[in-house]
Amino acid sequence: MRITSTSCICPVLVCLCFVQRCYGAAHHGSIKVTRNQTKHIEGETEVHHRPKRGWVWNQFFVLEEHMGPDPQYVGKLHSNSDKGDGSVKYILTGEGAGTIFIIDDTTGDIHSTKSLDREQKTHYVLHAQAIDRRTNKPLEPESEFIIKVQDINDNAPKFTDGPYIVTVPEMSEMGTSVLQVTATDADDPTYGNSARVVYSILQGQPYFSVDPKTGVIRTALHNMDREAREHYSVVIQAKDMAGQVGGLSGSTTVNITLTDVNDNPPRFPQKHYQLYVPESAQVGSAVGKIKANDADTGSNADMKYTIINGDGSGVFSISTDKDTREGILSLKKPLNYEKKKSYTLNIEGANTHLDFRFSHLGPFKDVTMLKIIVGDVDEPPLFTMPSYVMEVYENAKIGTTVGTVTAQDPDTASSLVRYFIDHNTEEDRYFTIDASTGTIKTAKIFDREETPRYNITVAASEIDNPGLVSHVPVGIRILDVNDNPPELAREYEIVVCENAKPGQVIQTISATDKDNSANGARFHFSLDEGLSLNPNFTLRDNEDNTASILTRRRRYSRTTQDVYYLPVLISDGGTPPLSSSSTLTIRVCACERDGRVRTCHAEAFLSSAGLSTGALIAILLCVVILLVFSLAIVVLFITLRRSKKEPLIISEEDVRENVVTYDDEGGGEEDTEAFDITALRNPSAAEELKYRRDIRPEVKPVPKHQPSSSLDSIDVQEFIKQRLAEADLDPSVPPYDSLQTYAYEGHRSEGGSISSLDSVTTHSDQDYNYLGDWGPEFKKLAELYGEIESERTT
Repeated sequence: MRITSTSCICPVLVCLCFVQRCYGAAHHGSIKVTRNQTKHIEGETEVHHRPKRGWVWNQFFVLEEHMGPDPQYVGKLHSNSDKGDGSVKYILTGEGAGTIFIIDDTTGDIHSTKSLDREQKTHYVLHAQAIDRRTNKPLEPESEFIIKVQDINDNAPKFTDGPYIVTVPEMSEMGTSVLQVTATDADDPTYGNSARVVYSILQGQPYFSVDPKTGVIRTALHNMDREAREHYSVVIQAKDMAGQVGGLSGSTTVNITLTDVNDNPPRFPQKHYQLYVPESAQVGSAVGKIKANDADTGSNADMKYTIINGDGSGVFSISTDKDTREGILSLKKPLNYEKKKSYTLNIEGANTHLDFRFSHLGPFKDVTMLKIIVGDVDEPPLFTMPSYVMEVYENAKIGTTVGTVTAQDPDTASSLVRYFIDHNTEEDRYFTIDASTGTIKTAKIFDREETPRYNITVAASEIDNPGLVSHVPVGIRILDVNDNPPELAREYEIVVCENAKPGQVIQTISATDKDNSANGARFHFSLDEGLSLNPNFTLRDNEDNTASILTRRRRYSRTTQDVYYLPVLISDGGTPPLSSSSTLTIRVCACERDGRVRTCHAEAFLSSAGLSTGALIAILLCVVILLVFSLAIVVLFITLRRSKKEPLIISEEDVRENVVTYDDEGGGEEDTEAFDITALRNPSAAEELKYRRDIRPEVKPVPKHQPSSSLDSIDVQEFIKQRLAEADLDPSVPPYDSLQTYAYEGHRSEGGSISSLDSVTTHSDQDYNYLGDWGPEFKKLAELYGEIESERTT
């Protein structure tokens, strides 16, 4: 099988190529590719050999953008098996087969039916096969080939990133790189010059230039000044075909802006300025502005203003407004037209950000002179002092002179001044002022202890111009006079223990004085000399504005007197000295040995406890109810005992006595088992008549010492009868029979009995103070005997 393909020798001459393709198809025929064949020699038997492949890979070319009316011829397929009788059928498959590329199945001619664009698709891959038309069997194996789209110059160069915006500093050197632009061409860069681009500048000369190969834009002039021209518009062209005639081109715009550098020093428009400032201008206020011009912008035009010399440098100051770059002139001290009518200032304006590359264009500062004219203004009166402090004694009479304020008209006319007090507060009404002289007087009587200081405001105005008013604060201190006597610092609750010793300090008192320290810092304490000597307490001045209360005797008794009153006289050291008398209340309380208070009088205890009358009544009512309830229980118990008729004493454990019921018959005197007779034969039990201990006996006791013979002669029967008769006749015993037996107690003690029933009622001269040293067990006893001793002494 043979494959025929035609292509143009010169791709530029499209028309000639087309003619050549047509001519070649008509006359040249096809390139023959033969496959291995076996010839049949006459007389020889046909020998079958393995056939070799007859397809040889090749490629076709087709021009893009074909605009002819007929399909464009691409090439021809031909098989060696084709004898020209139409028995071979050619089949084309693959990319674009049947749509873009068609084949004549008999001749094998391939045509392109559509205009192709190489920039969209550069080649197509197809498959060719020859089959037997009768049997539809392949005569050759399927073979692959490529149809390439041949490029023509149909795409102009394009700047994909344009238009461009770029900056370059002013005053840059010639040849400074500004920007590199790049254009792209969609044509095939490997075939001809269709994609070979060169650059040129269409607009922007003579300021800028462009490299034709790289597209780098550079400055073309020296010292391009932003202040002369800031913006430039440069047009760059890119042309393919290496710039030859017939090549396609594209262009873009580059907007170039010159950025500022500090190449212009500041300049004041004038060398001399004049400013009018009234003398009434407030200190710290802005009185004027000044500005130096700078052709630069941004930080290159930042300015700082200073006063370098002049007679007004101490009166005025200047600062810089960063937004407007102006110098703000402010007043540092008040102006006075009558003292100085003008000032002269030399003001300098200098750049703050310098570029030393352009220092030869400097200096980057400028100086101007400013003359300030002070304007005369009708001013309010001026007080001789910014504030006044005056003094007046308390209790001074109404109309007492406190002090004088003075104000003058600062103007040359020197008008008369009128004074008055601003009655804005109540304190301003406590004083008056003379409208002509400015003398301040009291309008009430003052008490320093109530208000020690007053603050008022005095105003002064010109009589000719009352609208001009000035004010001054006046502080008035009220001086102290010794008009308050001293008094106790607080209410004292003084307690003295019953066991206090003479000379014991029971309280330290102090005093206060409403007057200041000059009239009462030293206090003197003493007892009232008009009274007789106090036998119970005394006072000692400690000479440190305190005094101590001391006891004068050994013991105090709450039962005898529970409250003492001690008048105390207190005097100060003022002029004249003042004194006052106060009475101290001293309560007597029972204390522990270490001095702690245990209890006081009932009245003092209840008062200190804070019990009200209602609480006391409730407590007493509860006590009464408890007593009634207890009495009812006792009565009920006695009633139950009587109803049972039981003996008063039933004790089986007490071996010293036995109780025998009367309804039990005994065995007579010979029966010693039912009753223990030994208790009746006890000599000690018979030595005297035993009386009941729960009542006081009405008869005197029988003498204790009796002869032993009388004890032995007592008949037991008579003894029992006597005891029975006594029990029957005793009206205080319960109405039931009982036998009381007394145990043997031994001989009497040498100390005697401590019972108060048989004790003598006369008082002894014995001192019972030693009982206080016996310990807490004898504390109550010591208190009782101490009270008896105190009553005897009284």
